Amino acid sequence: MTVRIASPRSQDRRVLRSRTALLDAAVRLVSERGSTSVSITDLAQAADVSRQLVYLHFGDRDALLVAAALELVRRELPLDTVRAGPPVGRPAVLAAVRHFARHGAFYRAMLTGSCAFALTSALTEVLAPVNREIVRGFAGADQDGEALDDLAIFVTGGSGAIINAWLLAGAEDPGECTDRLLRLWRGLAGKPVAR
Repeated sequence: MTVRIASPRSQDRRVLRSRTALLDAAVRLVSERGSTSVSITDLAQAADVSRQLVYLHFGDRDALLVAAALELVRRELPLDTVRAGPPVGRPAVLAAVRHFARHGAFYRAMLTGSCAFALTSALTEVLAPVNREIVRGFAGADQDGEALDDLAIFVTGGSGAIINAWLLAGAEDPGECTDRLLRLWRGLAGKPVAR
């Protein structure tokens, strides 16, 4: 199941305010309950909007939950600056891992709930272009576009699996997870992997 999350069509402040309230309510309720089993009624009440508005904006509950996760990533991670900037170093990776740790209860519920596959697919779609630039840095500019895209998806999926396992294990030390990811990327680049 692929969930396509469209940007709001309207720039009307009321529409944007309702949409934002729903996204925030989704993160809050899923985090508090530790589960994606949150009813549309509960989400609408927490956002102070009608149930119909949930369907109008998102279509269904899982699409709302995935949109909330994507909004959280887009709001807190500097994806555009990573794409345009120098090769990603430890500070940028650590910032990403800290984001997932800070919202650990939300992501643990999402990654084990009804929309886990849709979330993983959506995060891959958002993060693979960033990882494409990382891959270009260690694979070389002579790689063709399709190979770079495939490697970026591979790195995104593998990194996501490590972060997922780390979150589900309790997400204690963001630095430890960051170091694991960097060792993996150095290994893929054929560089010596320090222990």
